[in-house]
Amino acid sequence: MVSAAETYAPGLHILCDARCAGPELLHTCTGIRAHWEQLIAQLGLHSVGSVWHNFPGGGFTGVICLTESHISIHTWPEHGYFTFDIFLSNYRQVNDGKAEELYLSTLSFLHAEAEQTNRVKR
Repeated sequence: MVSAAETYAPGLHILCDARCAGPELLHTCTGIRAHWEQLIAQLGLHSVGSVWHNFPGGGFTGVICLTESHISIHTWPEHGYFTFDIFLSNYRQVNDGKAEELYLSTLSFLHAEAEQTNRVKR
């Protein structure tokens, strides 16, 4: 007999390293923060708080905690480079499609191409 603990799949975690054609979008968190907040609402996800920090001279880091888990980003505009990750739990429903939508929308919004993406089924 298989227990519930053995069959439960916690969710999809997407980790991405990317390059941005328009590094001006990587200087401050204003744009991606608003974009993610709008997307979170559209997807029916639930933010429980966020922390954002703009670095002097450019670049930022940010994380949004969700009841479903989190999304985070770190940028290096001087290199046109950023990393981000999305982890959405499947506790009440399967959210893999929403994780993929956040992933693709982030790349599109930042006019970026992924250099490396890892998808971890937890």
